[in-house]
Amino acid sequence: MTDVGQPMADSKPAGTDMARPGLVYRHRLATRTWHWLNVVTLFVMLMSGLTIFNAHPRLYWGAYGADQDQAWLQIGAAGDRGYLRVGDLAIDTTGLLGRWTNEAGNPVNRAFPSWATIPSSYNLALARHWHLFFAWIFAGGILLYALWSLASRHLTRDLLPTRAELRPAHILHDIGQHARLRFPKGEAAKRYNVLQKLAYCAVLLVLLPLVALTGLTMSPALNTAWPWLLDLFGGRQSARSLHFVAATLIVLFVLVHVAMVVLAGPLNEIRSMVTGRYRLPKE
Repeated sequence: MTDVGQPMADSKPAGTDMARPGLVYRHRLATRTWHWLNVVTLFVMLMSGLTIFNAHPRLYWGAYGADQDQAWLQIGAAGDRGYLRVGDLAIDTTGLLGRWTNEAGNPVNRAFPSWATIPSSYNLALARHWHLFFAWIFAGGILLYALWSLASRHLTRDLLPTRAELRPAHILHDIGQHARLRFPKGEAAKRYNVLQKLAYCAVLLVLLPLVALTGLTMSPALNTAWPWLLDLFGGRQSARSLHFVAATLIVLFVLVHVAMVVLAGPLNEIRSMVTGRYRLPKE
């Protein structure tokens, strides 16, 4: 995915379309294809994952977890009220989570509503097929992108923050600029700022590997082949909890990403991810 101020890692050497000043070639075809493939795969995996979660809407730490065990997170219904419980904190979520009304106007006691799941009706087996099929596509795309990033030095050249950028004063300045909706312009718009670098490194180097590895840990077949995964994450239930948390953080990242695209100028940003060309905002 891309964000405001995408660096020119995918640029042509000249970086500018001389026929139209200010227009730069921002993304190669491979990058654009990978971006839109991610949009589809994440969408399907999220919604099918919510169906899988509906089968047992409780999360635990450790190797075991069942209805009689203490869950650190639970979505359910009590009487005619839905709730989200995290530890000892309970939040009424009637109409959204736990208890909601279906298209026929009938109340349903289920964690996530049908409009947020694939398939819309509860079908655990089908949801697993959707989830695993797109998970392999997602994993393959990530692997290819990682290899390309290392081979082209995109990771070290464009994504890793420099020591100067990690200074507290520099980070606070960028936070202030974003809070005032003052986005980079001109030549500065060609490079990632430190907040973007930190966000992308967190997703690419932490969250995506964590989602993949915890997903593998929940497979009984892979538990037999690679038992070290269970030791690494402290049991299958801990892996399930970490999988859910990492997926939630990725969704939050996507929401912020979309918000930044809208605030920075959606037509220009989306065009750059469709045609590859981006018009630099004037100073």
